[in-house]
Amino acid sequence: MNELTMNLKTRSKIPLYEQIYSYIKADIQCGRIGYREKLPSTRALSKHLEVSRSTVELAYEQLLSEGYIEAEPYRGFFVAQTEELYHLKKERVQAFAPKQEKKYRYDFSPNGVDLRSFPYNAWRKLSKDILMDDRTELFRSGDSKGEYGFRNAISSYLHQARGVNCSPEQIIVGAGSDYILMLLSMILGREHRIAFENPAYKQAYHMANALSYETVPVPLDKNGMVVSALEASGADIAYVTPSHQYPTGIVMPINRRMELLRWAAKRDGRYIVEDDYDSEYRYKGKPIPALQGYDAHEKVIYLGTFSRSVAPAIRLSYMVLPQTLMEAYERKNGFVHSTVSKVDQLIMQRFLEEGYYERHLNKTRALYKGRHDVLLEGLKPMWDILTVSGEHAGVHLLLTFQNGLTETELIQRAAKEDVRVYGLSDYWIGETKEEKPTILLGYANLTEGQIEEAVEILERCFRR
Repeated sequence: MNELTMNLKTRSKIPLYEQIYSYIKADIQCGRIGYREKLPSTRALSKHLEVSRSTVELAYEQLLSEGYIEAEPYRGFFVAQTEELYHLKKERVQAFAPKQEKKYRYDFSPNGVDLRSFPYNAWRKLSKDILMDDRTELFRSGDSKGEYGFRNAISSYLHQARGVNCSPEQIIVGAGSDYILMLLSMILGREHRIAFENPAYKQAYHMANALSYETVPVPLDKNGMVVSALEASGADIAYVTPSHQYPTGIVMPINRRMELLRWAAKRDGRYIVEDDYDSEYRYKGKPIPALQGYDAHEKVIYLGTFSRSVAPAIRLSYMVLPQTLMEAYERKNGFVHSTVSKVDQLIMQRFLEEGYYERHLNKTRALYKGRHDVLLEGLKPMWDILTVSGEHAGVHLLLTFQNGLTETELIQRAAKEDVRVYGLSDYWIGETKEEKPTILLGYANLTEGQIEEAVEILERCFRR
């Protein structure tokens, strides 16, 4: 090959040598320039492209360093063997290309958070105040559990708002609930069988399986996880969402909570993992105190997060370990560095201590309550074909139908009208046990006006 034709952009911000390098690299990758094909000499190519020889030399040196070409003394530059590598890379990219999900006009996602209500002004002010002065200690590796001041603020909040009894020393902070579960698996070890409510919070269930735990589903009744079935399952860890069961919305009453605690106290090594994921949002009566507050035998591992109440991208989650597991944490996990920056921890600490979090919760609670009420009002014309449950807390509710349509038909009919709803069957472990078709409607992502419009569409869809 005596010359290479390429359109160099002399006014581009990209240097000429980099344009030459990128052009030749792309031709090699796609096979236009084959293995062992000779490239033009630096002198010939610089003359052909009307650029300096040093520019071409820089491009060739980069290609040499990355292994795309080889230099042979007195012979010139030749394309290296890269064909198999790039065919493999291309196949992998095609195989794992992410699917493009359809965007719906109305999406009743049960996992939504209204990001329009994010407290931008308060967050901006706290960030500015914290970073105003040069504080090099903020950028050093901190306490593996999380910064003490932040853990102290969490401890105070949990005691006041959730009835959780703990010291800052028992709190471990991490970047998201998945990380917290991985950390917990290191503390507990893998020789456990974990029982999950069925239907279940599938993300935790999938994480447990990914961490090589043996898992077993345990059925629910109107009060939550059936303890007799839990006993029969042979599990020694129970993963529960007692304050607002996900996805059914069941609130576990005090008698069932005591029964569950007695199950855990019967044997050494038994624990209850209490996931208190959205206890902030309750629309009837007072918030239900956490199960951990009733624990007299150090059996409850409490999990919490700010991702659901503030924003998913905050990635601030935490767990409260029983005192009996603290020694195991120090021995097995004391070397693990914190996965949350000191800056983010300090912002959230101040957000809690200075009352911003409480005001934010009050605002979003009122916002979601308004949407909750609009949704229930809009569903009234369909009360002859459905029943509503799980409506007293959280940011979603369930509709169980008796109009002859299957769950799949309900979802498909809504989808045809650009409305996305979610089937309860997606949350079952194993085969679906639900006899009556049930769908979930989340309302955090939609405005009151959108909810009204979408429910009118759903009524037309669901009438046979």
